[in-house]
Amino acid sequence: MRRPFLITMSVSILVLSACAMESGEMASASSLAASSPSPSNFTQAVSAPGRDEADAKLDVSRKPAEVLAFMGLESGDAVLDIFAGGGYYSEILGRAVGPTGSVIAVNPPQFVSSDAAKAKWADVTGRQPNVSLVAAQLYEYAPDAETLDFAMMHLIYHDLYWESEQYKVKRMDPAAFLTKLYTGMKPGGIVAVIDHVGGAGETRAVVEKTHRINPDVVRADFARAGFVLEAESNMFTNPADDLDKNVFDMAVRGKTDRFTMRFRKPN
Repeated sequence: MRRPFLITMSVSILVLSACAMESGEMASASSLAASSPSPSNFTQAVSAPGRDEADAKLDVSRKPAEVLAFMGLESGDAVLDIFAGGGYYSEILGRAVGPTGSVIAVNPPQFVSSDAAKAKWADVTGRQPNVSLVAAQLYEYAPDAETLDFAMMHLIYHDLYWESEQYKVKRMDPAAFLTKLYTGMKPGGIVAVIDHVGGAGETRAVVEKTHRINPDVVRADFARAGFVLEAESNMFTNPADDLDKNVFDMAVRGKTDRFTMRFRKPN
């Protein structure tokens, strides 16, 4: 359940500083506030038995417990997992928010139509009944107004600039998507964004070549939509990453330089 932003403002800087010292994360100097500590035990949510073995192997590189603690997910939150893939984060989020919380996982239909995808999602929702899968194109999906406490965009924001005839992905308008997301977030709601760092250049061209995006583009997009950049973390920084390489290149896969941003819809 999302706590009112203004109530936590006075203690937020101290909380943020404590988190930075304890975990090695660095919040940006321009951070407005940090979320109150979550009552959810993220480590238990990640380590609980039954998860898909391939998903669990990704934990070392994705650091889900640290991510959710930094982002400020809370027990009882209503969550939207955008372009949720195979449900890696959906399942963890469902465990973390507990029985009073819920997770809507949105996936384009063409990515969840195979027998393997259907079986994987049946397993996820079977283990976590508070997770529901919605098959919808991102440019068509619109959450109900002010219903969401938390939204996750894990390694997918760049896909709003991606189009592919092969994968039946039409050209999207990121501004239109963020407008709908802003409407769907409750006042004080958080949007967690993690993505591969991209270099300079025309955004769609960079995305097409590398499946990366320049962090400045993301900051500007969210600012135009009305969101506030509350904090950033360097937990996935990798100065050795070659930004010209496609993220699926085995030389960098799983080791890319990634930015981590927490946005909030103002009260």
